[in-house]
Amino acid sequence: MEKRISGNDIRVLLSRNLKYFRGRKNLSQFALSNKSGLAHNFVNDIENRKKWVSPETIAKLAAVLDVEPYQLFMGSPLDDKQTKRIHTYLDEISERFSEVVGDIKESYLYAEKKAGKGRS
Repeated sequence: MEKRISGNDIRVLLSRNLKYFRGRKNLSQFALSNKSGLAHNFVNDIENRKKWVSPETIAKLAAVLDVEPYQLFMGSPLDDKQTKRIHTYLDEISERFSEVVGDIKESYLYAEKKAGKGRS
């Protein structure tokens, strides 16, 4: 059976992630409110799950925190070490993929060239 997420679960995610990303940027609630153009009480109420936010507010908060808006709703935000590890892994996969494609291309061109020579 599929687990349904409740509105309260989403508020918990937003609250936790907002605090996490604010901490990563070393911002107080007051500093975040100033930079985002939101009232300090409103930022406090969001973090304490007392108020909900509009898409525009989510965009403002995400911009100040240097995250994508969807990251404010992720199950577990990644720390810098995890993010770096993922980027390294993706770079390695990309590099290996390019090597494999290059090998296949060479084999294909070699086979085409060999087949062309055989017909002459």
